[in-house]
Amino acid sequence: MKLKKEYGILFIVIAALSLYQILRNPDKISYRLPELSEISKGNITKIEISKPEGPIILSKTANGWKLLPQGYPADTGRVKNMLNIIRKLTLTTLVSESKSYDRYGLDNEKKIAVKAWQGEQLEREFEVGKTASSFQHTFVRIAGDHRVYHARQNFRSDFDQTMERLRDRNVLSFDKAEIHEIHIIRGRQSMVITRRQIPVTVTAAKKEQAQEATVSETEALWQTDEGKKVDESKLNPLLSTLSNLSGDKYISGREKGDFTDPIYKILLKGTRDYSLSVFAKPDKDSENYPAVSSGNDYPFELPEWKADDIMKNPDEMLVKDETSKTSK
Repeated sequence: MKLKKEYGILFIVIAALSLYQILRNPDKISYRLPELSEISKGNITKIEISKPEGPIILSKTANGWKLLPQGYPADTGRVKNMLNIIRKLTLTTLVSESKSYDRYGLDNEKKIAVKAWQGEQLEREFEVGKTASSFQHTFVRIAGDHRVYHARQNFRSDFDQTMERLRDRNVLSFDKAEIHEIHIIRGRQSMVITRRQIPVTVTAAKKEQAQEATVSETEALWQTDEGKKVDESKLNPLLSTLSNLSGDKYISGREKGDFTDPIYKILLKGTRDYSLSVFAKPDKDSENYPAVSSGNDYPFELPEWKADDIMKNPDEMLVKDETSKTSK
Protein backbone atom coordinates (compact mmCIF):
# COMPACT_ATOMS: atom_id res chain seq x y z
CA MET A 1 0.00 0.00 0.00
CA LYS A 2 2.85 2.31 0.91
CA LEU A 3 4.56 1.50 -2.41
CA LYS A 4 1.47 2.46 -4.37
CA LYS A 5 1.32 5.78 -2.48
CA GLU A 6 4.97 6.51 -3.33
CA TYR A 7 4.33 5.71 -7.01
CA GLY A 8 1.38 8.07 -6.96
CA ILE A 9 3.46 10.91 -5.51
CA LEU A 10 6.22 10.25 -8.06
CA PHE A 11 3.70 10.36 -10.90
CA ILE A 12 2.36 13.71 -9.68
CA VAL A 13 5.88 15.16 -9.46
CA ILE A 14 6.73 13.97 -13.00
CA ALA A 15 3.51 15.40 -14.37
CA ALA A 16 4.16 18.73 -12.64
CA LEU A 17 7.69 18.91 -14.02
CA SER A 18 6.50 18.08 -17.51
CA LEU A 19 3.83 20.75 -17.35
CA TYR A 20 6.46 23.25 -16.16
CA GLN A 21 8.74 22.40 -19.07
CA ILE A 22 5.91 22.80 -21.53
CA LEU A 23 4.86 26.15 -20.10
CA ARG A 24 8.42 27.53 -20.11
CA ASN A 25 9.31 26.19 -23.61
CA PRO A 26 11.60 28.87 -25.06
CA ASP A 27 10.45 27.96 -28.56
CA LYS A 28 6.85 28.75 -27.75
CA ILE A 29 5.80 32.01 -29.37
CA SER A 30 4.57 34.28 -26.58
CA TYR A 31 4.80 37.63 -28.37
CA ARG A 32 2.77 39.57 -30.88
CA LEU A 33 4.39 40.87 -34.04
CA PRO A 34 3.81 44.52 -34.92
CA GLU A 35 1.16 44.72 -37.61
CA LEU A 36 2.10 47.10 -40.41
CA SER A 37 -0.84 48.22 -42.48
CA GLU A 38 -0.36 48.23 -46.24
CA ILE A 39 0.08 51.66 -47.78
CA SER A 40 -2.24 52.35 -50.68
CA LYS A 41 -0.65 52.28 -54.11
CA GLY A 42 0.32 55.71 -55.32
CA ASN A 43 0.23 57.32 -51.88
CA ILE A 44 4.00 57.54 -51.41
CA THR A 45 5.43 60.79 -52.76
CA LYS A 46 8.94 60.86 -51.29
CA ILE A 47 11.57 58.29 -50.31
CA GLU A 48 14.78 58.83 -48.37
CA ILE A 49 17.48 56.15 -48.30
CA SER A 50 20.25 56.84 -45.79
CA LYS A 51 23.57 54.97 -45.82
CA PRO A 52 26.86 55.75 -44.05
CA GLU A 53 28.08 57.61 -47.15
CA GLY A 54 25.04 59.87 -47.19
CA PRO A 55 21.32 60.06 -48.08
CA ILE A 56 19.58 59.62 -51.42
CA ILE A 57 16.24 61.39 -51.87
CA LEU A 58 13.61 60.52 -54.48
CA SER A 59 10.59 62.70 -55.11
CA LYS A 60 7.48 61.94 -57.14
CA THR A 61 6.66 64.60 -59.74
CA ALA A 62 4.16 64.97 -62.57
CA ASN A 63 6.88 63.65 -64.91
CA GLY A 64 7.85 60.66 -62.80
CA TRP A 65 10.31 60.07 -59.97
CA LYS A 66 13.32 62.40 -59.70
CA LEU A 67 16.56 62.23 -57.75
CA LEU A 68 17.07 65.34 -55.63
CA PRO A 69 18.52 67.89 -55.58
CA GLN A 70 19.80 67.46 -59.17
CA GLY A 71 16.41 66.48 -60.59
CA TYR A 72 17.77 63.47 -62.48
CA PRO A 73 15.07 61.10 -63.79
CA ALA A 74 15.07 57.91 -61.69
CA ASP A 75 15.04 54.35 -62.97
CA THR A 76 11.35 53.37 -63.03
CA GLY A 77 11.94 49.67 -62.38
CA ARG A 78 14.19 50.19 -59.36
CA VAL A 79 11.81 52.73 -57.81
CA LYS A 80 8.86 50.41 -58.38
CA ASN A 81 10.64 47.57 -56.52
CA MET A 82 11.33 49.82 -53.54
CA LEU A 83 7.77 51.12 -53.46
CA ASN A 84 6.33 47.58 -53.41
CA ILE A 85 8.54 46.63 -50.46
CA ILE A 86 7.77 49.80 -48.52
CA ARG A 87 4.02 49.52 -49.11
CA LYS A 88 3.75 45.82 -48.23
CA LEU A 89 6.44 45.45 -45.55
CA THR A 90 5.53 42.36 -43.50
CA LEU A 91 7.23 41.09 -40.33
CA THR A 92 7.26 37.31 -39.92
CA THR A 93 9.41 36.50 -36.84
CA LEU A 94 10.95 38.15 -33.80
CA VAL A 95 14.68 37.44 -34.05
CA SER A 96 16.37 39.31 -31.19
CA GLU A 97 15.71 41.62 -28.25
CA SER A 98 19.33 41.92 -27.19
CA LYS A 99 20.16 45.27 -28.85
CA SER A 100 23.19 43.62 -30.44
CA TYR A 101 22.87 44.65 -34.08
CA ASP A 102 26.21 43.92 -35.72
CA ARG A 103 25.42 40.27 -36.51
CA TYR A 104 22.26 41.36 -38.34
CA GLY A 105 23.85 44.11 -40.44
CA LEU A 106 21.87 46.70 -38.48
CA ASP A 107 24.76 48.50 -36.78
CA ASN A 108 25.50 52.10 -37.76
CA GLU A 109 28.18 51.09 -40.29
CA LYS A 110 25.98 48.67 -42.23
CA LYS A 111 22.32 49.52 -41.83
CA ILE A 112 20.23 51.26 -44.49
CA ALA A 113 17.61 53.62 -43.06
CA VAL A 114 14.44 54.03 -45.14
CA LYS A 115 11.76 56.69 -44.77
CA ALA A 116 8.68 57.16 -46.95
CA TRP A 117 6.26 60.10 -46.96
CA GLN A 118 2.86 60.95 -48.31
CA GLY A 119 3.11 64.69 -48.70
CA GLU A 120 4.32 65.93 -45.31
CA GLN A 121 3.15 62.80 -43.47
CA LEU A 122 5.82 60.21 -42.64
CA GLU A 123 4.12 56.92 -43.56
CA ARG A 124 6.86 54.35 -42.92
CA GLU A 125 10.30 54.26 -41.28
CA PHE A 126 12.51 51.23 -40.87
CA GLU A 127 16.11 50.01 -41.06
CA VAL A 128 17.33 47.33 -43.45
CA GLY A 129 19.98 44.84 -42.37
CA LYS A 130 21.54 41.91 -44.16
CA THR A 131 19.81 38.99 -45.84
CA ALA A 132 18.78 36.16 -43.51
CA SER A 133 20.23 32.67 -43.94
CA SER A 134 16.96 31.53 -45.51
CA PHE A 135 17.61 33.96 -48.42
CA GLN A 136 13.87 34.61 -48.27
CA HIS A 137 13.90 37.14 -45.45
CA THR A 138 15.71 40.33 -44.46
CA PHE A 139 16.64 41.51 -40.97
CA VAL A 140 14.89 44.79 -40.13
CA ARG A 141 14.14 47.19 -37.30
CA ILE A 142 11.02 49.32 -37.12
CA ALA A 143 11.18 52.93 -35.94
CA GLY A 144 10.64 53.16 -32.18
CA ASP A 145 11.28 49.44 -31.64
CA HIS A 146 14.70 48.15 -30.53
CA ARG A 147 13.94 44.55 -31.53
CA VAL A 148 15.15 42.79 -34.69
CA TYR A 149 12.67 41.02 -36.96
CA HIS A 150 12.58 38.90 -40.08
CA ALA A 151 10.76 40.74 -42.87
CA ARG A 152 9.32 38.80 -45.76
CA GLN A 153 11.44 38.74 -48.96
CA ASN A 154 15.12 39.25 -49.66
CA PHE A 155 15.31 42.97 -50.45
CA ARG A 156 18.59 44.38 -49.08
CA SER A 157 19.92 44.86 -52.63
CA ASP A 158 16.82 46.87 -53.63
CA PHE A 159 17.81 49.62 -51.19
CA ASP A 160 21.58 49.22 -51.35
CA GLN A 161 21.81 51.73 -54.20
CA THR A 162 23.91 54.68 -55.33
CA MET A 163 22.81 57.84 -57.07
CA GLU A 164 24.38 56.61 -60.31
CA ARG A 165 22.62 53.24 -60.22
CA LEU A 166 19.25 54.86 -59.52
CA ARG A 167 19.42 57.19 -62.51
CA ASP A 168 17.36 56.26 -65.55
CA ARG A 169 19.92 55.10 -68.12
CA ASN A 170 17.61 55.21 -71.11
CA VAL A 171 19.09 57.85 -73.42
CA LEU A 172 17.03 57.43 -76.60
CA SER A 173 13.58 56.02 -77.22
CA PHE A 174 11.16 56.01 -80.17
CA ASP A 175 8.75 53.84 -82.14
CA LYS A 176 10.62 52.22 -85.03
CA ALA A 177 7.49 52.30 -87.21
CA GLU A 178 7.40 56.11 -87.26
CA ILE A 179 10.90 56.54 -88.72
CA HIS A 180 10.89 57.37 -92.45
CA GLU A 181 14.27 59.02 -92.99
CA ILE A 182 17.76 58.41 -91.60
CA HIS A 183 20.91 60.53 -91.97
CA ILE A 184 24.22 58.82 -91.13
CA ILE A 185 27.54 60.68 -90.89
CA ARG A 186 30.72 58.76 -90.10
CA GLY A 187 33.88 60.74 -90.56
CA ARG A 188 33.85 61.95 -94.17
CA GLN A 189 31.22 59.44 -95.21
CA SER A 190 27.54 60.25 -95.19
CA MET A 191 24.34 58.64 -96.36
CA VAL A 192 20.65 59.52 -96.40
CA ILE A 193 18.22 56.60 -96.30
CA THR A 194 14.52 57.05 -96.97
CA ARG A 195 11.60 54.68 -96.68
CA ARG A 196 9.65 54.93 -99.92
CA GLN A 197 6.55 53.32 -101.36
CA ILE A 198 7.86 51.55 -104.47
CA PRO A 199 5.43 50.32 -107.17
CA VAL A 200 5.50 46.53 -107.57
CA THR A 201 3.62 44.18 -109.86
CA VAL A 202 2.00 41.06 -108.50
CA THR A 203 -0.21 38.38 -110.06
CA ALA A 204 -3.61 37.56 -108.68
CA ALA A 205 -6.08 34.92 -109.80
CA LYS A 206 -9.53 36.21 -110.62
CA LYS A 207 -12.20 34.48 -108.65
CA GLU A 208 -14.57 34.12 -111.60
CA GLN A 209 -12.05 33.39 -114.35
CA ALA A 210 -9.33 30.80 -114.66
CA GLN A 211 -6.80 33.33 -115.84
CA GLU A 212 -4.26 35.59 -114.21
CA ALA A 213 -4.25 39.36 -114.17
CA THR A 214 -1.59 41.84 -113.10
CA VAL A 215 -2.36 44.13 -110.16
CA SER A 216 -0.37 47.29 -109.42
CA GLU A 217 0.59 47.75 -105.75
CA THR A 218 3.25 49.52 -103.69
CA GLU A 219 5.74 48.18 -101.16
CA ALA A 220 7.69 50.06 -98.48
CA LEU A 221 11.42 49.82 -99.18
CA TRP A 222 14.46 51.60 -97.77
CA GLN A 223 16.66 53.30 -100.36
CA THR A 224 19.43 55.86 -100.47
CA ASP A 225 18.91 59.20 -102.18
CA GLU A 226 20.68 57.69 -105.20
CA GLY A 227 18.14 54.88 -105.35
CA LYS A 228 20.47 52.20 -103.99
CA LYS A 229 18.79 49.41 -102.04
CA VAL A 230 19.37 49.12 -98.31
CA ASP A 231 19.89 45.76 -96.62
CA GLU A 232 17.06 45.70 -94.10
CA SER A 233 18.64 42.76 -92.24
CA LYS A 234 21.31 45.28 -91.18
CA LEU A 235 19.14 48.37 -90.89
CA ASN A 236 16.44 46.83 -88.68
CA PRO A 237 18.84 45.72 -85.89
CA LEU A 238 20.31 49.23 -85.86
CA LEU A 239 16.84 50.76 -85.49
CA SER A 240 16.01 48.27 -82.72
CA THR A 241 19.13 49.20 -80.77
CA LEU A 242 18.55 52.93 -81.12
CA SER A 243 14.83 52.76 -80.35
CA ASN A 244 15.55 51.70 -76.76
CA LEU A 245 19.12 52.79 -76.15
CA SER A 246 20.70 52.75 -72.68
CA GLY A 247 24.00 54.29 -71.66
CA ASP A 248 26.57 52.63 -69.42
CA LYS A 249 26.88 55.62 -67.09
CA TYR A 250 26.62 59.40 -67.08
CA ILE A 251 29.55 61.79 -67.40
CA SER A 252 29.67 63.97 -64.30
CA GLY A 253 30.80 67.57 -64.32
CA ARG A 254 30.19 68.13 -68.04
CA GLU A 255 27.27 69.31 -70.17
CA LYS A 256 26.09 68.30 -73.63
CA GLY A 257 27.41 71.52 -75.13
CA ASP A 258 30.93 70.63 -74.00
CA PHE A 259 31.10 67.91 -76.67
CA THR A 260 31.79 68.86 -80.29
CA ASP A 261 33.04 67.21 -83.49
CA PRO A 262 31.42 63.76 -83.24
CA ILE A 263 33.10 60.84 -84.96
CA TYR A 264 29.64 59.44 -85.72
CA LYS A 265 26.20 61.02 -85.91
CA ILE A 266 22.82 59.64 -86.83
CA LEU A 267 19.62 61.63 -87.29
CA LEU A 268 16.27 59.87 -87.49
CA LYS A 269 13.13 61.61 -88.71
CA GLY A 270 9.66 60.52 -87.66
CA THR A 271 6.87 62.36 -85.88
CA ARG A 272 9.84 64.32 -84.49
CA ASP A 273 13.61 64.28 -84.93
CA TYR A 274 15.85 61.98 -82.91
CA SER A 275 19.64 62.06 -82.84
CA LEU A 276 22.71 60.36 -81.40
CA SER A 277 26.26 61.71 -81.54
CA VAL A 278 29.29 59.65 -80.52
CA PHE A 279 32.67 61.23 -79.77
CA ALA A 280 36.27 60.01 -79.71
CA LYS A 281 37.47 58.29 -76.56
CA PRO A 282 39.27 60.63 -74.15
CA ASP A 283 42.29 58.29 -74.20
CA LYS A 284 43.30 54.99 -75.74
CA ASP A 285 42.72 53.04 -72.52
CA SER A 286 39.09 54.14 -72.19
CA GLU A 287 36.54 51.35 -72.56
CA ASN A 288 33.59 53.64 -73.33
CA TYR A 289 32.75 56.33 -75.87
CA PRO A 290 31.31 59.69 -74.77
CA ALA A 291 27.95 60.42 -76.40
CA VAL A 292 24.94 62.74 -76.36
CA SER A 293 21.42 62.24 -77.66
CA SER A 294 18.19 64.14 -78.24
CA GLY A 295 16.47 61.89 -75.72
CA ASN A 296 18.50 62.86 -72.64
CA ASP A 297 19.67 66.14 -71.13
CA TYR A 298 23.00 64.77 -69.94
CA PRO A 299 26.15 63.43 -71.64
CA PHE A 300 26.74 59.72 -71.11
CA GLU A 301 29.06 56.86 -71.99
CA LEU A 302 28.34 54.03 -74.41
CA PRO A 303 30.12 50.70 -73.94
CA GLU A 304 32.70 50.09 -76.66
CA TRP A 305 30.93 46.99 -78.00
CA LYS A 306 27.61 48.83 -78.31
CA ALA A 307 29.12 51.91 -79.92
CA ASP A 308 31.08 49.82 -82.42
CA ASP A 309 27.91 47.94 -83.30
CA ILE A 310 26.10 51.23 -84.01
CA MET A 311 28.91 53.03 -85.85
CA LYS A 312 28.94 50.87 -88.98
CA ASN A 313 30.37 52.13 -92.23
CA PRO A 314 27.36 53.60 -94.12
CA ASP A 315 28.18 51.45 -97.18
CA GLU A 316 27.67 48.35 -95.04
CA MET A 317 23.97 49.19 -94.96
CA LEU A 318 23.62 48.53 -98.70
CA VAL A 319 22.80 45.15 -100.26
CA LYS A 320 25.92 43.44 -101.62
CA ASP A 321 25.36 44.11 -105.32
CA GLU A 322 24.78 47.80 -104.58
CA THR A 323 27.95 47.92 -102.49
CA SER A 324 30.00 46.52 -105.35
CA LYS A 325 28.55 49.15 -107.69
CA THR A 326 29.58 52.00 -105.40
CA SER A 327 33.12 50.67 -105.07
CA LYS A 328 33.71 50.64 -108.87
